[in-house]
Amino acid sequence: MSDLHAINDAINKRAGRKLLPSIVVGLSLIALVWLTLAFERTLFAVLVAIAVTLGIRELARAFGNSGIHVSARALAIATGGLSAATWFGGINGLAISTAIAFPLLIIAQLRRGPEKFVASVTASTLSLIYLPFMAGFLILLARPSNGLARVMTFVVLVGCNDTFGYIVGVLFGKHTLVPKISPKKSWEGLIGSVIFTAIGGALAFNYIMETKWWYGVIAGLMINFTATTGDLIESALKRDMSLKDMGTLLPGHGGMLDRLDSVLLSAPALWLALELVKRYL
Repeated sequence: MSDLHAINDAINKRAGRKLLPSIVVGLSLIALVWLTLAFERTLFAVLVAIAVTLGIRELARAFGNSGIHVSARALAIATGGLSAATWFGGINGLAISTAIAFPLLIIAQLRRGPEKFVASVTASTLSLIYLPFMAGFLILLARPSNGLARVMTFVVLVGCNDTFGYIVGVLFGKHTLVPKISPKKSWEGLIGSVIFTAIGGALAFNYIMETKWWYGVIAGLMINFTATTGDLIESALKRDMSLKDMGTLLPGHGGMLDRLDSVLLSAPALWLALELVKRYL
């Protein structure tokens, strides 16, 4: 038993995360996504809005610690509006609601006067686009009648990228990918995520989406790029603001934003890929 504890401690130290809580939380989130989509798809849009609102609170707190004001309340209201507009109006609803929310957020900042106005408006705009706008594509994935299959395919792709990149990196990682941004990411982990995300994509497109497997290979390579980049973007944000994690909400993961980082850039990519397949292939 002591040997098992020693191995677990070594893995946790190498990965920078507690492995068992991370697995439990990850599987619980997947189960919650599946349940909402399987029984009442509208609840999935609500679930996305809640997750984004929690992420906004973490990001606003981080900006606040750096002396930049971002209104978490205003962004939470915008998130509700964007999520509802996307669910009922599709891509047009997402675009129009974002166009409405953007100037309103700027106007709201006027109440605080000119001090750090540019920094606050820039941070608010980043928060709006990075979180509720990008997450709106998750809702777009779920809107059609095959929304369950589309979202679960997305879960497989992102899950393969994150999980196998993590495992291969922990076991074989020796050469750091971008040490100044994320010192625990390795080239070996990236290669592992590329291979297994392509395999997962082929299987998901063949058996879940019931379409050509090689579409899934292409989608897997694309998601590997967007998910890895999304993770690095969030790591850069944290390093710039001297944070290890955005929060402590999810054991083994950190904050909600630490869990959404690879999702936010990947959702628009898969939505676009599926739209192109539907229209032209």
